Amino acid sequence: MSLRYQINLRIFFSAIGILLLGGSITIWQARNAVNDEVASSIKLAVQLIEFSYKNNSSLNLNGGVWLTQLNSLNAIRHLNIQLKKPSGQVVSLVKHNYQEGQQELPPRWFINLVGSSYPQTEYPFVSADSTQLILTIQANPLDEIIEVWQESIVFFISLVLLTLLAFIAVNLAFNQSFKSIEQIVAGLRAIEKGNYQQKLPIFKVHEYDSIAKAINHMTHKLSDIQQENSALTKNSLAIQEQERQRLAQELHDELGQSLTAIKVMAVAARHPTSDVQQITQSIGEICDHLIEVVRSMMYQLHPLILTELGLQAAIDDMLKHWKDRNPGLSLSAKCTDEVDTLQQPVSIHLFRVIQECLTNIVRHADAQHVEINLYIKQNKVYLSVKDDGKGCDMDKIKSGFGLRGMQERIKTLEGELIVSSSLQQGMTITAIIPQ
Repeated sequence: MSLRYQINLRIFFSAIGILLLGGSITIWQARNAVNDEVASSIKLAVQLIEFSYKNNSSLNLNGGVWLTQLNSLNAIRHLNIQLKKPSGQVVSLVKHNYQEGQQELPPRWFINLVGSSYPQTEYPFVSADSTQLILTIQANPLDEIIEVWQESIVFFISLVLLTLLAFIAVNLAFNQSFKSIEQIVAGLRAIEKGNYQQKLPIFKVHEYDSIAKAINHMTHKLSDIQQENSALTKNSLAIQEQERQRLAQELHDELGQSLTAIKVMAVAARHPTSDVQQITQSIGEICDHLIEVVRSMMYQLHPLILTELGLQAAIDDMLKHWKDRNPGLSLSAKCTDEVDTLQQPVSIHLFRVIQECLTNIVRHADAQHVEINLYIKQNKVYLSVKDDGKGCDMDKIKSGFGLRGMQERIKTLEGELIVSSSLQQGMTITAIIPQ
């Protein structure tokens, strides 16, 4: 169900409710107005008749003066006044103002709702010629009901017109909103397809403009992330090819040449005059060299000590290798025994992050001392690598591929990588990983 349909449906039911409520109030007020008007007319007529009867104790019907005065009550609305004998013969009749055909009658249901039963008032008296008469006053509110009906029709027409105007105004306002929503949805679909260059326009409505600005900011960030991921992918592929090339070169230079030398020595050993002892000694030396080469290649690909002895031993072994290659660099590591209980993926990523940190320190930091701390606290793994190198300005630091790689490694573990540094104050890299 669309939003437009829901809004129109709610407006329709709201209008029906308003019309029903307005109709109920109108009928209630009309009923009260008719009752008040009729009661006022009856009261006035009764007072006039009582006044005339008191001032004229003997009424002469033959003279016709009193009947003329009685007929003058025709000016009083909403009444049927009759003067009749006890036999029921009508002597005089004052009709109500309404005459059939002058105005259109309201519907019967409206007359029943607005009107009510009114009591009949009778005044028995004796005329001057000793004739017994009965004066009857009966309410007839038809004139007032006709007026109320006409006023109600005008009220309902006004209410319907106002409802239509409100409906049109609301739809016009929502049409503009729907156009803005369609533009936003089109922009989101473009983002879904990877088109991060498309920007949403400026909207007149503040709320939609805020949404558009947020989406544009998001697309800008996504575009930057896309470019970074593309650069990381290209760098990873380049590193992969370089690693393959290096391995192929080492296999060719070391293994290939050594195996060729072993083969030559094996062929030479077949000669009767060859020095077999010297040849076997040379083959053993070549095999020892090959073993060192293979171990070095295996360590670069994946340190077996990490799998066999744990993360703490692997870090100590890595620091030993770095100390051998960089004798002027002081390295220290503090690791708790709990780190050996970490899962294999976490251990590998932490090992590679430390390895990358040491690589960056040796290449760029010009540091004298490096301190590594690794421990577990409150179900979180904390790693910090701190050096006393030349540091850098964090506002001007460029996120290289090494730093991006570390960030991606920690992100895959749902962790956080924090880099803090200042000029001539060294750098501290902290990783926090939930267990």
